[in-house]
Amino acid sequence: MAGVDVIVDKFVLLWRISAVRQNFPWLFLVISILGSIIKQLELVPKTYFSNSKNVLNVYFVKVSWGWTLLLLTPFVLISNSTINRSVSFLCRRLLSLVVATAIWYVCTEAFFYIEDVTGECFETDTMDVVTKEFTAKATCRRAGFHWHGYDISGHSFILAYSALFIMEETAPMAYLKTASLPTLLRTVLNLLYVSLNAIVIIWIWMFACTSVYFHDLSHKLLGTMCAILGWHLTYRVWYLNLLSPGLPPQRQPKEQKQRA
Repeated sequence: MAGVDVIVDKFVLLWRISAVRQNFPWLFLVISILGSIIKQLELVPKTYFSNSKNVLNVYFVKVSWGWTLLLLTPFVLISNSTINRSVSFLCRRLLSLVVATAIWYVCTEAFFYIEDVTGECFETDTMDVVTKEFTAKATCRRAGFHWHGYDISGHSFILAYSALFIMEETAPMAYLKTASLPTLLRTVLNLLYVSLNAIVIIWIWMFACTSVYFHDLSHKLLGTMCAILGWHLTYRVWYLNLLSPGLPPQRQPKEQKQRA
């Protein structure tokens, strides 16, 4: 597993660069704007990733929140319990997963609702014949027609939000990579950490593909800004307070007291 250790070290060093962590949220806004310009100017030809049925979109992006929770839940549980075994502390930290899921659910449902109330049903994708019979996207599409409303990009939201969420919750690895841990526990943590970083890379790539091939600029910017806002209000505002899930620990409690 020496190869995995090397990869872990590389990722830890990358995320310990303050400029990387500080500018990571804005990376998504830059990609969204530049991608939209490229899309508008048609500078990039159609590729495998311009088809929404590509493997990464179907098996990863469509269930991106599932992948994020599947890998992050055991990592949060193991990493946090290794640093602090307090049951109340672990329960608080696991609440961050519940809060993030609530933000994901509320935002995506809001996007669906906005598209419903602002849309109309058309008989063709050229949007030249309106069908008044159907007033909701679901019934319109079931009938074989085309719905056109204000479609805030759920892909831009979930990919950016998932990546920011993972960045924050994997922070304890900066301490744990030098901590004395049982071999099995070390192996599990390393594999989860590498997998989570691999998922972040996929999310960034698919976010870029969404920016270049799909949606209008305002749709993507709103989705991205909702992701950044959800991250900022939790990890940069609420989680700094005592009555919150709190920030992920990056050193043992004794160390924290000594540094304070």
